[in-house]
Amino acid sequence: MIRTCVITKDFEVIYDVSLPYVNSDDVSWYWVDFHEPTEDEAKLLAEFFHFHPLAIEDCLEYVQRPKLDFYDRYLFVVLHAIDGNSLEAEEVDLFVGQNFIVSFHKQSIHAVNEVWMRIQHEEDFQQGPFHVMYRIIDKLVDDYFPPIYHIEDVLNELEENTNDETIQEIIEKVFDIRSDLSKLRRTIVPMRDLLYRIIHSDRLQRMKERQLYFHDIHDHLLKLSEMIETNREITSDIRDSYLSLNSNRMNTIMMTLTVITTIFMPLTFIVGIYGMNFDYMPELHWKYGYFTVLGVMAFIALSMFFWFKRNGWFRFHKGNDMKDRR
Repeated sequence: MIRTCVITKDFEVIYDVSLPYVNSDDVSWYWVDFHEPTEDEAKLLAEFFHFHPLAIEDCLEYVQRPKLDFYDRYLFVVLHAIDGNSLEAEEVDLFVGQNFIVSFHKQSIHAVNEVWMRIQHEEDFQQGPFHVMYRIIDKLVDDYFPPIYHIEDVLNELEENTNDETIQEIIEKVFDIRSDLSKLRRTIVPMRDLLYRIIHSDRLQRMKERQLYFHDIHDHLLKLSEMIETNREITSDIRDSYLSLNSNRMNTIMMTLTVITTIFMPLTFIVGIYGMNFDYMPELHWKYGYFTVLGVMAFIALSMFFWFKRNGWFRFHKGNDMKDRR
């Protein structure tokens, strides 16, 4: 679908005009949005707008890294939105000239849709295509925050373990979160670099008057990058803590089993000896032999138990979960 919006020289906003009308004399500037376009509609990038083949190729092929290219009468910007469910990058391409902006995206992008609906109600859009470009970038960056805030909430729950989850479940969630943070990082860091280039580019004279706005977006991206790195460190700490706790529990279990096995070793030895089928074993026919052997076995077991206890084998660490450890 192709959506059109023109702003006349009388600052009137008109939606859904025909493509030829955008070049009328009474049009101050226009915005054409290729919203989930078909193959035939995508051909208009070359047939009607005559954009450079390399820029068109970047629009039609796989997701590109965010970038900024300069052409004679316009600049070409590749931006990334974030899918709220999968956190995968979704490409938004902008062609921005003095009197036009053309956006191209294969998916429905929330940020683009919101800016599109605001043109009619906000007077600052009368400033032209570069202001629309700024508003789209600003909204895209604003949409990066909710997934990161959600991850922080999940991390807080994992630290507190409010749901009494097992160590295995927590570690699996931690690795899922680290995967999500890696996806966000692959989107946010290139966008941060792109904003840095936009701010410091000498060729974008029209941006000079809006540098403060773009600096603000860049600051948001810096904050997002820091939040991602902080959350990655938190996931590392949680992972290491739970792995350490799990290892400690395994050591405790192994120590308990070792103590039990060690106590029963001499008892098993005695029982094994008196289980042999020899006729001339002197203790076999002794009247009090059975009770004596039981007493010796009990004495050995109790002696070993108290010896292990005296040497600290039963001095296990208190606190079997993260709450007790804090």
